[in-house]
Amino acid sequence: MNTRIRFRLRIYRNETIAIGPGKVTLLEAIGATGSISGAARRLNMSYRRAWLLVEEMNRALASPAVATATGGSRGGGAILTPVGETIIRRYRAIESRAEAAATEDIAALTDLLAQDTEDDQKRSPNG
Repeated sequence: MNTRIRFRLRIYRNETIAIGPGKVTLLEAIGATGSISGAARRLNMSYRRAWLLVEEMNRALASPAVATATGGSRGGGAILTPVGETIIRRYRAIESRAEAAATEDIAALTDLLAQDTEDDQKRSPNG
């Protein structure tokens, strides 16, 4: 049986998602690639969308999560600030602790799922 469990914690500031799963993944990609455009490519998202998400997040925070540099011989780039690094670390810790705390309930819910049948496997793109 192919079962996935995903926690989707979102922290809002007014109506804006200040911190959420997509923004944390974007922060991780920026940290790995050193640029918003590289992160966008890695995540198969447009540069504009990635830039807008970074701007939205930075505006919602007391201090920015991402610092950017424009131009230069290497074309600029982006780095995570200590705030950005803290967001990733704390967000992933919350996910891990929530999953660990809910292990019994998750198991009980997944036990309620139907088992894969031969027909399901034939219909599945992986089956």
